[in-house]
Amino acid sequence: MANYQDLQIAIVGAGMGGLGAALALAKRGFKNIDVYETASNLGFVGAGIQMPPNVGRILSSLGCWDGIEKEATAVNGTSIRQGSSNEELTHVDMPNIKEKYGYAHLCGHRSSLAGNLYEACQREASIKFHFSSSLVQVSRFTPKVHFTIRPREGAPYEVEADVLLGADGIKSQARIDLLRELNAEQEEIETGQAAYRIMLTREQMAHDPEMLALLDSDDVVRWVGERRHIIAYSISNKSIYNLSSVQPDKSFAAAPSVTYTTKGSKSTMLDVFGDFCPLVTKMLDLVPEGEVCEWRLRMYKPLPAWTHGSVALLGDACHPTLPHLSQGAAMAIEDGAVIAEVLSMAPSTDADSLAKALRAYQLSRKEWCSNLVEMAYMSSLTLHLGEGKAREERDRMFRERGSDGSVPDKWASPDVQKMIYSNDCVANIRRDFQQLYAQAEA
Repeated sequence: MANYQDLQIAIVGAGMGGLGAALALAKRGFKNIDVYETASNLGFVGAGIQMPPNVGRILSSLGCWDGIEKEATAVNGTSIRQGSSNEELTHVDMPNIKEKYGYAHLCGHRSSLAGNLYEACQREASIKFHFSSSLVQVSRFTPKVHFTIRPREGAPYEVEADVLLGADGIKSQARIDLLRELNAEQEEIETGQAAYRIMLTREQMAHDPEMLALLDSDDVVRWVGERRHIIAYSISNKSIYNLSSVQPDKSFAAAPSVTYTTKGSKSTMLDVFGDFCPLVTKMLDLVPEGEVCEWRLRMYKPLPAWTHGSVALLGDACHPTLPHLSQGAAMAIEDGAVIAEVLSMAPSTDADSLAKALRAYQLSRKEWCSNLVEMAYMSSLTLHLGEGKAREERDRMFRERGSDGSVPDKWASPDVQKMIYSNDCVANIRRDFQQLYAQAEA
């Protein structure tokens, strides 16, 4: 049998999932890893991101965690407040997350996470990046994968690989081709939600002691209101305060074609949160005119399959999620780690064995990720209740807490944290691989 390390692995997409998968494969000894990315370079932008202990476990094994941890904020608790009044509904202390789960819950900049992953990839001779290169179509799924790449300059060309991983995000071409091959269709769930992402510098907030108290805190704060909320925390050595909102989708619902981001209006943003407390509206008013951007929040019904032949999807390509559990990037990076494990444990490098190994990855991850996607969606419904008995009951549950400390905000609830943070996806697949591989054969 040929050595698995000699397999030709192609990855489409150099986001969190693609970078994490490439690095995990390199760490498992794979020698030929090609990453195709539409962008001309990885000039990292974006806003804040939460990195919970379950992804810290993976990033540490990949050699990335220490650099990220140095400039991130380790969360010590969360304050959940009524948006209109700033009244605290509950405070959940989180002082011992690292003791419980081995890794802190960090809030950092997306550029820090992506940058540390990319720098680690660059140190691996087995990883080669192809920028300005887009996937056109997957034309064959087995025994070798054939696909077409279109460079920004030059003619399209054909590529052959033993395995192709579709880490190409919410707009995934790999997903389109895989579902077409299965005579299936993707079904989008209309979330009705959109988001603003805002970063305020220490200089912008320096004039206001109340704002500075937020910036210097180790707490995550969530202000909740009817069909809307804002979550905020410090990043980049507490030099930036990151605010992410969720509000009703009006801009995209009215758009004539499918779109994902749009230039936002500051006055509209202020109107949307006009009945929130002065502390929130003061911060929103600091956003410079012309720098408001709005994102449509999207998700799909669970796909019938994540793999076909020697092609597998990961991350947002197969399980895009709402942000209310802060697990989107974590799940994508976990996916890549599990794929690296199953490919290295496959009993043979022939196409049939690789296909079964990838199905074992799906069996290990699909139900878990689908449950987290559903939980994030349901949590948003609870957070966004309007006036009435349901909201009164929710607020009572916030104030009184369950016997185990549980609260209606699933992200902050200790029982949910225990379930997610203690889940070790690599240990799971190493324990279960033989059984799941046998199921894939059936």
